Amino acid sequence: MDQAKFEQILNTSIEKHAFPGVVSIRQKDQVLYARAAGYAERSNRIKNSLETRFGIASGTKFFTALAIGKLIEAQKLSFSTRLKDCVALDFPRYSQEITIRHLLTHTSGIPDYYDEEKIEDFNNFTLSIPWYALRGPRDYLATFPEEAMKFAPGERFSYSNGGYILLGVVIEELAGMKYQDFVEQAIFKAIGMNRSGYFALNKLPENTAMGYVEEENEWRTNIYNLPVVGASDGGAFTTVHDITTLWKAFWNYQILPKELVEIYAQPYVRTKTEGEYTYYGHGLWISKEEGRDCEEYVTGCDAGVSFMSRVNRVNEIQVTVISNTTNGAWPVLRDIDAALKEERMW
Repeated sequence: MDQAKFEQILNTSIEKHAFPGVVSIRQKDQVLYARAAGYAERSNRIKNSLETRFGIASGTKFFTALAIGKLIEAQKLSFSTRLKDCVALDFPRYSQEITIRHLLTHTSGIPDYYDEEKIEDFNNFTLSIPWYALRGPRDYLATFPEEAMKFAPGERFSYSNGGYILLGVVIEELAGMKYQDFVEQAIFKAIGMNRSGYFALNKLPENTAMGYVEEENEWRTNIYNLPVVGASDGGAFTTVHDITTLWKAFWNYQILPKELVEIYAQPYVRTKTEGEYTYYGHGLWISKEEGRDCEEYVTGCDAGVSFMSRVNRVNEIQVTVISNTTNGAWPVLRDIDAALKEERMW
């Protein structure tokens, strides 16, 4: 690998796209490239660093899936456990046959409170109750639409934020504590993700990036576009170093046992809407294109947030890009992909 050329390509990409955020590319335990750019707080010109905490939007769903895995390991439920047997919910139009597996794999068919197949403007989306009232999974239930099922459980894939909210409710019911507390104790603290958490947007800890939305050639923060505290479908904060810790612990069976890791990382359902070669496992996206190594990844996008972290287990390359803007991560990720292909590393 021509290290100097590789770094030049990525540095040029970051400058060209005025990228705000962090990039980390590793192979095994070697850092191939790491850089922070742009501002964590624009008004006071506080720069991002490799230690900065960032929101990762729906990347949080992987934490929720892992928390469910911990409950499965503890034999408090199984993939085939029906939702109605875990919690009492007042949704008479929902199928009685929805299982934990359906919710984990986005195949439940429930109508979604935040349906990404219908939303056209993520930067200005609102709900029937104010964002500051959303502090835990149960708070979201009042926003669920009173509609019929989209399809019968297991019939097909349809990305569902509401499905992961319901998983959060299940976690709270079975764990006997707040969803956020369970994830922080059972995952973050247990494996050493010491800078990750569910932080309130009006009480962010030091060295945490604000999220920004571009509007009429100006930037505004995303504090009025998101729940005040993240829950089971999105909103956790983390760092590139903690993401590395997460992947290492996951693949080394330090979070879940081998049999569950293999199930989570196995393609379960073809997504179709996300690409011909894209599948979903259990909390993980999987790209399985003919002629290329399989890769597993987590991703998230919201007002003021764009994130992806992916792993190629054949050559042990891990790519993580987090931006504190709505679309900042995507052009840099495309350039990284092209550079790795040129080096025949991806």
